[in-house]
Amino acid sequence: MPSYTLTVNGKTHTVNAAADTPLIYVLRNDLNLMATRLGCGMSQCGACAVLADGKEIRSCTTTVSRIGGKKIHTIEGLPGLWAARTGKPLTADTLHPVQQAWIDEQVPQCGYCQSGMMIAAVDLLEKTPKPTVEQIRTAFTNNPPSPHLCRCGTYTGIVAAVQRASKAIAG
Repeated sequence: MPSYTLTVNGKTHTVNAAADTPLIYVLRNDLNLMATRLGCGMSQCGACAVLADGKEIRSCTTTVSRIGGKKIHTIEGLPGLWAARTGKPLTADTLHPVQQAWIDEQVPQCGYCQSGMMIAAVDLLEKTPKPTVEQIRTAFTNNPPSPHLCRCGTYTGIVAAVQRASKAIAG
């Protein structure tokens, strides 16, 4: 079985996996990063979203062999990403503003899709620091490969949390 060197949440890991192994299985089974969820397995729900070089990808259909050289961030890595961006030390209490906004707005109900939703929010806010409500809705519903789906219907809370995070990031 081939080995792959991955940079995930700022740490380098070497994993042995078949070339066609979906990244989500490596994250969850080999690296024990359990917050990224497998939803549909077909890139159609967004629960498995992670950042690859700052851009959202779906880890259920991205194979480990295609990810080499990219910096991967999962929901667990967002505090470190924020600490690096701000130059502040990473502590046990550090949260990315998107994560804090999700808490402040009490977005999750069941929470299954929320790590993917937060990844999409981070991606959006990097590209569009002050998005309009329409831009937020578009980012979650019209961007390829497919919409982010929330069976609990927390979309109003998600929009409010993205707006709150935008203000927090802006200072």
